[in-house]
Amino acid sequence: MKMSKEQMHWMVKVFQPEKTVASLPGAASLTEQARAALLGLDPEYYSTVLAELTAGAKASARMLLAEPDNGAMVDRLPLRTDARIFAFGDSRTSDPQSWAIILQELISARRPDDNISVVASAISGDTTTHGLVRFSEVLTGRPDWVLFFLGLNDARTQGPEPTKTIVHHQETARNLAELRSRVTRETGARCLWITPVAVNENQVTKHWALSHFGVHFRNDDIAQVATAMHGLGDPVVDLFQRLDAPSLNELLMEDGLHFTQAGQQRVALEIIRSWSEL
Repeated sequence: MKMSKEQMHWMVKVFQPEKTVASLPGAASLTEQARAALLGLDPEYYSTVLAELTAGAKASARMLLAEPDNGAMVDRLPLRTDARIFAFGDSRTSDPQSWAIILQELISARRPDDNISVVASAISGDTTTHGLVRFSEVLTGRPDWVLFFLGLNDARTQGPEPTKTIVHHQETARNLAELRSRVTRETGARCLWITPVAVNENQVTKHWALSHFGVHFRNDDIAQVATAMHGLGDPVVDLFQRLDAPSLNELLMEDGLHFTQAGQQRVALEIIRSWSEL
């Protein structure tokens, strides 16, 4: 299938082959050219778009820091020198211009001497069950904070007439509790939970790629993931409540699911706003 520029751009933002196969022995040898080939893209185009997305994340950080109040919030983040932050999530975090990349840019610009790192541990399509399988990579990284932006795909359904979500909301709650338990048992890290954001249900259903796989979402199901996060007893950034339908029209891509650069920038802002108040 010949893809339009918009479709190719979507592929680069949503899929990162090197992360999908990261657990395989030869993953480190997966060149940029090979990654482009796996996505069916010209290597030069792929390289150009990656560079543009990276530049977009840096620009978003600069835009945020142009407001003095935002810089002050970064200064107040409860982070010690040499702190290691892990952003644990799915495609909304693995995006090359994701909120996690913007967060690293913000911290590096405002606190350059603190040597604070933000590691994005995220794979497109992951559910909380997938998260449990690969969570050891976070634990062995000696985190000081784990920022969980996971659970959206639990609420996904498949097929023209689905009868269940990929992960039942009760199992989602158990998975989230187990992730929290592993952090508290095996590290001295703290958890910050970021609720999934609502989607544009109609746009998801009609999208050229998502519809091919029969992907659907109901915001009522996503709301149950947010509710489960509130039951954990840790700080929560409630994006489900903060980002209402009118604002999402400006912050989501044409698929009604993934964030534009402006959307990722807004997510980063909401996270530092809540986190700086702890």
